[in-house]
Amino acid sequence: MQNFLKVSENTQLSWRNLSIQNRISFLSQLAQLLLENKEEYATCITTEMHKPISQAIAEVEKCALLCNYYYENAESFLAIKSIKTDASESFVTYESLGVILGVMPWNFPFWQVFRFAVPTLIAGNTVVVKHASNVPKSAELIQSIFEQAGFPKGCYQDLPIPSSEVAKVIANPIIKAVSLTGSEQAGVAVATEAGKHLKKCVLELGGNNAFIVLEDADLEKAVATAVNARMQNAGQSCIAAKRFFIQENIAAEFIAQFKVAIQNLKKGNPLAIETQIGSLARPDLAEELEVQVQKSIQMGAKLIIGGNRKGAFYEPTLLTEVTTEMPIFKEETFGPVVAITIFKTIDDAIELSNQSEFGLGVSIFTQDIDFIKTKISAFNEGAVFVNEMVKSDPRLPFGGVKKSGYGRELAIEGIKEFVNIKTVVINKL
Repeated sequence: MQNFLKVSENTQLSWRNLSIQNRISFLSQLAQLLLENKEEYATCITTEMHKPISQAIAEVEKCALLCNYYYENAESFLAIKSIKTDASESFVTYESLGVILGVMPWNFPFWQVFRFAVPTLIAGNTVVVKHASNVPKSAELIQSIFEQAGFPKGCYQDLPIPSSEVAKVIANPIIKAVSLTGSEQAGVAVATEAGKHLKKCVLELGGNNAFIVLEDADLEKAVATAVNARMQNAGQSCIAAKRFFIQENIAAEFIAQFKVAIQNLKKGNPLAIETQIGSLARPDLAEELEVQVQKSIQMGAKLIIGGNRKGAFYEPTLLTEVTTEMPIFKEETFGPVVAITIFKTIDDAIELSNQSEFGLGVSIFTQDIDFIKTKISAFNEGAVFVNEMVKSDPRLPFGGVKKSGYGRELAIEGIKEFVNIKTVVINKL
């Protein structure tokens, strides 16, 4: 392990001394490789964690978009910032920290790695990545892609270790900081270990996003977006819509349309381009979801459609009459389950939305934009999306509050998470 990390450390000493122009030059080739081989890479994703191939292709394409974004913007993001003070000269520089550890999940095995690794590398750091154990081929493939793009050996290294060894890696003095995308439990473990050694960490954890539909919303658009927001990747996303709050006057119509929409989702072989929903990544994940649903039904939730499991496949499921005490309201459901609660006023919806230990994002559907803008600050979330599903975008900072974690990925904020923001003051004698 020490020799492995030494390679990253030695590479970083030369990598950080390259100009920002030289470092970003590798991104164009990286993006080109992703686009030229997207079907091959997507097949790897789908084979390992069962994501429908069309969604896996879109994931690879999004990684290329990220590369192009930082190719165009990283130089300005990391430019020296002059600040007028009483001194002859004062400015701020953004310098690399060293070797950064990434602990990454399986549900978006390319995207979540790339959104960590690309800005971190371009800032002058090198990275080692402990990927999820159920996507080993994706993990190996990603390292080969960076190397094929011309990044010096040691810039990006896959770290094929069990989760039990992560603490030892964090403790190693070569590692300067850590970024985790994963569960709340994993976040606590990583933050605890990083804290012991006074090392910075960025945590992107779970979510229990609300999807709020007001009575003046475009119902057809709201339903179509709701299906995508909940069923994409079989619902295995921290930012998926999970708790649906529908205003009482339109609730019956929304439920009727939503039921038809999820019934029409095309099931089948995830490698078939027409497939829209497949199985979960592992049978145990479907079993856990089944327990959450069955407990909620026993507590009074009404099953409208679905609720059946076969191995790792869990039927798209719609539940109504959901209350705040039920597991499908209180807990994060990582699968294609829709939990509907009816509300009377916008203030009721805000209270329901905030009644969660998580705070990643919220979607609100309404045609009264001026009014809803007055309510945005009332939501305890990292993101508020109006008439759109919550999603990550390279141009916008991404992250949450409360038990959804802390720190930000993407945009200018993301590239500055793992830098030394150095103040320089000069006085002429």
